[in-house]
Amino acid sequence: MAVKTNAGRFFEDYTVGQMIRHAVPRTVKMGERALYHMLYPARHALYSSDQFAQSCGLPFSPLDDMVAFHVVFGKTVPDVSLNAVANLGYAQGRWINPVWPGDTLRSVSEVIGLKQNSNGKTGVVWVRTTGLNQHDETVLEYVRWVMVRKRDPEAPAPETVAPDLPKAVAAEDLVIPQGLDFTNYDFTLAGEPHRLGDYEVGEQIDHVDGVTVEEAEHMMATRLWQNTAKVHFDTSARPDGSRLIYGGHVISMARSLSFNGLANAQMVVGLNGGAHANPCLAGDTIRAWSEVLDKAETGAPGVGALRLRLVATKGGDPFRLKDEDGKYLPEVLLDLDYWALVPV
Repeated sequence: MAVKTNAGRFFEDYTVGQMIRHAVPRTVKMGERALYHMLYPARHALYSSDQFAQSCGLPFSPLDDMVAFHVVFGKTVPDVSLNAVANLGYAQGRWINPVWPGDTLRSVSEVIGLKQNSNGKTGVVWVRTTGLNQHDETVLEYVRWVMVRKRDPEAPAPETVAPDLPKAVAAEDLVIPQGLDFTNYDFTLAGEPHRLGDYEVGEQIDHVDGVTVEEAEHMMATRLWQNTAKVHFDTSARPDGSRLIYGGHVISMARSLSFNGLANAQMVVGLNGGAHANPCLAGDTIRAWSEVLDKAETGAPGVGALRLRLVATKGGDPFRLKDEDGKYLPEVLLDLDYWALVPV
């Protein structure tokens, strides 16, 4: 009898240059926004109010940037990370077009790098993923790399190809949504008075608040994004019998917590780099702090860009990231480098 089920790809199933068209397009509507705002303390005004978005030059309020990220990412999991040990990092991410309620998203990935690990049991796979809408317009693109199990530890190692990725998306390569205009920006409705000029490179911001991750919320969120990775659901998939919290759940939680101090960082438009430094498990309390890495003007009226480091932790003192040897401290969960649009 022919086997009809899919056990997922293993490391030896990938080749550099391989193109993967991911299954099951998804139409997103206001239900995704309601669930997103239920799962995370998300309250940036541009994604909460049609009237606020219209005062900023948009036709109405788009869906949160991270909704686009989660949906596009979730499509890739059965083909890229079903047999993953861990999602290791991100680079070269850009949000190209807003996602509007009613858009249908699908994903395509290209394998751009392979490297077998020294233990011979796993390897690292680099993919460049593109999220497209129903008009074949790119809404999001990014590179990520994943540690994937080998099916056969004795299988020969492929030639190592490690892509040379830039450390950051250049400010001039950021895509500003058509019509975006912050010249009539309402700081009262947004929640804070801080403009681009109020932030200094090197400034650090403690976002103060914390949220304890519950097993049920994580499971709901991961199912919402149709992420099927075994480590998030199956307690037999990890040696310690725990379910690993989806890294994107930590990203969205930290981004939402950053509202306190960065309420005017309205739109995420670039993902320069990121690392899930340590596993997050149910019962951990996520806190966040940010550091301003760079500032830039844009060609859009009243719109500037902040390059920010967003760090999520499960305790410890804020503003501590690595030890004397350059290794992430055990309480650090996420180290994310991104660009956000702010009023000037």
